[in-house]
Amino acid sequence: MKKLIAILTLILTVFSLSASAEGPLVVYTSMPQSVTDPLLAAFTEKTGIAVDLITAGGGELMSRIRSEADNPQGDVMLSGTISNCTGFQDYFAAHTSPNEDAVQEAHKNVEGTMTRFDVISSVLIVNTDLIGDIQVAGYADLLNPELKGRIAMADPGKASSAFEHLVNMLEDMGNGDAEAGWDYAAAFCAQLDGKLLSSSSAVYRGVADGEFAVGLTSEGSAANAIAAGAKNLAIIYMKEGVIFRGDGVYIIKGCKNEESAKAFIDFCTSYETQLMCQNELYMRSVRSDVTGSQVLSDLSEINVREDDLQTVIEKKGEWIQRFNDVYIDQQ
Repeated sequence: MKKLIAILTLILTVFSLSASAEGPLVVYTSMPQSVTDPLLAAFTEKTGIAVDLITAGGGELMSRIRSEADNPQGDVMLSGTISNCTGFQDYFAAHTSPNEDAVQEAHKNVEGTMTRFDVISSVLIVNTDLIGDIQVAGYADLLNPELKGRIAMADPGKASSAFEHLVNMLEDMGNGDAEAGWDYAAAFCAQLDGKLLSSSSAVYRGVADGEFAVGLTSEGSAANAIAAGAKNLAIIYMKEGVIFRGDGVYIIKGCKNEESAKAFIDFCTSYETQLMCQNELYMRSVRSDVTGSQVLSDLSEINVREDDLQTVIEKKGEWIQRFNDVYIDQQ
């Protein structure tokens, strides 16, 4: 009898441990597969934690997280600029990585819920097989009549990269006064000729595939598309100015696998991962001890522009709605 009781106790203990164990980490992301595949493979190899990946546009993912708030289906959102996500903090859980001391001062998680993972910027990409003699060095060049209907841009309400381009565009073409930049935005929307894409990936794929001659995307996405085989793409840093912004990785509040999510945050901000991201995945590191990208242009070669992040955060909803209204009016 004692032996039977011991066996039953052991079975119940094993069952209890299995029931409480966390399942696969569910990661929501808008990042390209060329980034997520090696990144998540390295995480699983290091921790033994399996990962399920859900890919969609940044705006779509935030809508999904909001709708699932009472029963979260995801654990982590990987990527989403600080300007896009600051007003979304109620849906994120607090966590401070032990790597935070190594993060650059400008990109520290001062909010407690917003760990910076990389630094991104807006860029233009051109299809070198299609662009011909058309000069594209910045936003002003996109108003060339020869480019009407040949420009790829995603909906700023659905893709973080598109919203960052809208911000960059207003700042540049308004010369620091976003309100003054709306005249350019209206002219630009007319150039789209009714073609507004639903995701960031559709932009660089559309340009690489020859559907568009030029596209508005992010630096990392463009560099990864080229590394993945799109040799007909060239990256252009807007001559009018380029804004660099912290991009984050966030734990979804109430998620089912919170300990695994914390482990993922810590992995993403580790020295080894940040070094891999910068040198192999064409991303700019947030760590102060990871410097000198082997692929991306040095900041000294780029016209870096600063903007007022707080204004962007406050105006986000208004600017997205206004862009949509302007876009419709110009079609």
